[in-house]
Amino acid sequence: MTTKPSIDWDALTSELEGIEVITEPTQIAKLSLDYYHFSPVLQGQLADKRGDLVVRPSSEEEVLRVAAVCVKYQVPLTVRGAGTGNYGQCIPLKGGVILDTTKMNGIRWIKPGLACVEPGVKLAAFDKKARETGWELRMAPSTYRTATIGGFIGGGSGGIGSITYGQLRDCGNLQAVRVVTMEDQPRVIQLRGNDVQKVNHAYGTNGIITELEIPLGPAYPWAELIVVFDDFMTAAKFGQSLSYADGLIKKLVSIHAWPIPSYFAALKSYLPEGKHCALLMIAESSLEPLQDLIEEYSGQVTYNKTAQEAGKGTLLAEFTWNHTTLHVRSVDPTLTYLQSLFPVDKNLTLVEQMCQHFGDEVIMHLEFLRLGGEIMPAALQIVRYTTEERLNEIISYHEANGVMVANPHTYILEDGGMKTVDLEQFKFKKMVDPYGLLNPGKMRAWQELKNSHG
Repeated sequence: MTTKPSIDWDALTSELEGIEVITEPTQIAKLSLDYYHFSPVLQGQLADKRGDLVVRPSSEEEVLRVAAVCVKYQVPLTVRGAGTGNYGQCIPLKGGVILDTTKMNGIRWIKPGLACVEPGVKLAAFDKKARETGWELRMAPSTYRTATIGGFIGGGSGGIGSITYGQLRDCGNLQAVRVVTMEDQPRVIQLRGNDVQKVNHAYGTNGIITELEIPLGPAYPWAELIVVFDDFMTAAKFGQSLSYADGLIKKLVSIHAWPIPSYFAALKSYLPEGKHCALLMIAESSLEPLQDLIEEYSGQVTYNKTAQEAGKGTLLAEFTWNHTTLHVRSVDPTLTYLQSLFPVDKNLTLVEQMCQHFGDEVIMHLEFLRLGGEIMPAALQIVRYTTEERLNEIISYHEANGVMVANPHTYILEDGGMKTVDLEQFKFKKMVDPYGLLNPGKMRAWQELKNSHG
């Protein structure tokens, strides 16, 4: 057991009668973990963390029952979706109950521009349904095929589509959520408007999401292209120009420095040796004007699929964002990554500086996105890992030069993102989880402030 030995697990389990409970150790181990092993730092910290049992509720009513039982027995509860995150967000640090939301996969309704879903709905399954009505998800992670909507909201920040719609925390990208509390008498709270930020990207530390209202975007036929370049900075500046071209409808602008393309085995025939590449998703109606931009930057199109063709095979999106890291590590597991945000700069001066300073030790991978109305290059650089000390030096150099690093080598909520305590999230946790049972150990504010704030 990884929790208090005084807990009577048989008694606790008997109170969950009628709800699926998993006690088989191999299954529990599998459902205790995510892709934390992308980080050599987290590997050592999280490899042995396990829950004591897994519950799979199928309704909000069952979630309320699980919450009540966990409060009664003072057992930690950790919520998970499909476990496709990379930072240990859903790994239980103190054992207890893992609440798997994947059976809560109902689509309540889809209207023009808006949908209501349960948290366990898979993004790809939802998109297929929504596209029948002419709409689709505004953004999705590269784990699109397997990730759940609730997991994406709880642990993600943006992804494919962010070039148009920004990040999940931007106003309007999450309309409403229903949340079950962990009070003595658990209840359901609905959050709307700005209040949704209390649980948006909070790792499930301050409420169990049972329903979400999410905005949709128009569903375009998305063509997929690979454009290759002789020079990385030319590729990067092409990506930036495309991102600023508001008349071109796009969903993905992903730029990769060589040798990253050499790790994309399935795309090998489209990625010439030594060339840097752009992986793109562009509305078919924008392909003609795109050609002029490609010619301006002396790019060469090596791969061009219509939306219909793209839908039949592996999506280009599955080589972008953090799937890039997945492909690279499948060949060389000693490699790891960073997550950075470069400031607005039409000349991409800092991007070039980092490329020159680190050379092949930190290989550039840019994902262009819209943030606060500005186009910015986010980066998921591939790092040749040697020691944790050197990794921290690389991070410090970036930060000292004005590059914000969202550290993917920590499981602490605040330390991985903007490095600041979100008082609204903390205050909400104090109200809805007074015993600190939800995903304990992940929110620094709870450890530091729980006795000092009213």
